[in-house]
Amino acid sequence: MTHLEKSYELKAQTVIKQFAKRNIEGYYCANKDEALKLMLSFIEEGKSISWGGSESLNELGIKPLLENGNYVLVDRDKFTGEERTQKMKEAFFSDYYLTSSNAVSQDGMLVNIDGNGNRVAAMSFGPKNVIIVVGMNKIVPTVENAVERVRNFATPPNTIRLGYDTPCNKSGVCSDCLVKDCVCGQILITRFNRNPGRIKVIIVGETLGF
Repeated sequence: MTHLEKSYELKAQTVIKQFAKRNIEGYYCANKDEALKLMLSFIEEGKSISWGGSESLNELGIKPLLENGNYVLVDRDKFTGEERTQKMKEAFFSDYYLTSSNAVSQDGMLVNIDGNGNRVAAMSFGPKNVIIVVGMNKIVPTVENAVERVRNFATPPNTIRLGYDTPCNKSGVCSDCLVKDCVCGQILITRFNRNPGRIKVIIVGETLGF
């Protein structure tokens, strides 16, 4: 284990202790392969699964495994228009909702910013279980740092990925816009979970997502 890897593990354990105070289950995996195995171990076969848009999930490689497994998938990405919107709504009734968190404060709060609001809505209410995977790059000292991180570091590349017509897509920096394609419409800060066991966060000792 390198010095950097050890520091990642120590920081993750510090955050996990703070998660416990907030009724959030925290886990640490040294790499993506370990995280993928752990996430799959949480999911019962035959149950329904949905997910929010997440580059971290894409990098983890879990979607192809779920598609080839014994699960009922609610996959909005296979639809367009009204059908896509309907699938977003159906996600609220899923047994498992998979996503990442845009940022995590060292005192254990989850910070997420969304355009439509479907992802942050599902994280806060609806699905029976929410499983979140985050890389070490998303852990910051405070909630204020977390919001700043999302708007200035995570959102610009995300709008480029999605092809949205926003100022940050063109400049690479947040301009606090209010344009039609704005992806910063809803801000959710999860500071406490009232349903024990519902929210699990897997911290990965690598860079994941934006």
